[in-house]
Amino acid sequence: MRRLIIEEPYSIAAIWSRRVGVFALAVAAVAVILSRVGAVDPPGALAVLGAALLLACLAGLLAATAFVVIWRTGRRGAGLAWAGLAMALLMLAYPAYLSFKAISLPTINDVSTDLDNPPTFLMSAKAREARGNRTPPEPSAETKEAQRRAYPGIQPIMVDLEANDAYRLALDVAKQSHWRIVDAVAPSVRENVGHIDAIAGSLVMGFPSDIAIRIKPSATQTRIDIRSVSRVGRHDFGDNARRIQKFAAAIAEAAKER
Repeated sequence: MRRLIIEEPYSIAAIWSRRVGVFALAVAAVAVILSRVGAVDPPGALAVLGAALLLACLAGLLAATAFVVIWRTGRRGAGLAWAGLAMALLMLAYPAYLSFKAISLPTINDVSTDLDNPPTFLMSAKAREARGNRTPPEPSAETKEAQRRAYPGIQPIMVDLEANDAYRLALDVAKQSHWRIVDAVAPSVRENVGHIDAIAGSLVMGFPSDIAIRIKPSATQTRIDIRSVSRVGRHDFGDNARRIQKFAAAIAEAAKER
């Protein structure tokens, strides 16, 4: 006589934990894609991303509920619950990282290698249009002091090159950094100072930051100053400082080869 083996049913919470986790990842992907292609404005993209994070929290709660149910009743679905929890943690890891950055770094969104005389942005028609007819204002004294305390290593970039060679070098590095060049003016006999305006996107959402690069010759060297200003939010989470540091390192490395 054969025995009928009845398997324990799956935990409903475990099933829904994975489903909600998958849906949360899909919503987050949609938010990132729409933001990076410019299909929605930053507030809209953040609203969609916020909904995805709420779904991730729900997936985590459902996973925790499933673990309790499975422990008490012996139901199946531990793998599904672990999958839902993993997706929830994956979704919440980056916001947690940004929260740490928000606590450890100053609330600024404007960083420059020259705090006494920050590079200004070009006022040509195409430069203004690329910035949405907005021009970043002069950073406040509080912003300058906060940068001095947080990023003392951000200093003017000095290169042993002629002004026009330094201009071409800065332009090449900006393009290699995948920044969108919106306008550029080379140093000339009439205008001794060169300028480059560019736009860079943030790592995940692609939110724009406006960049101004100034190339100014001195007695024996050429000085390159760069300013990076985020358009979205009062806190840049260190993004502008990292961008400037990478640019300075790339300039120094490329200048050795000239």
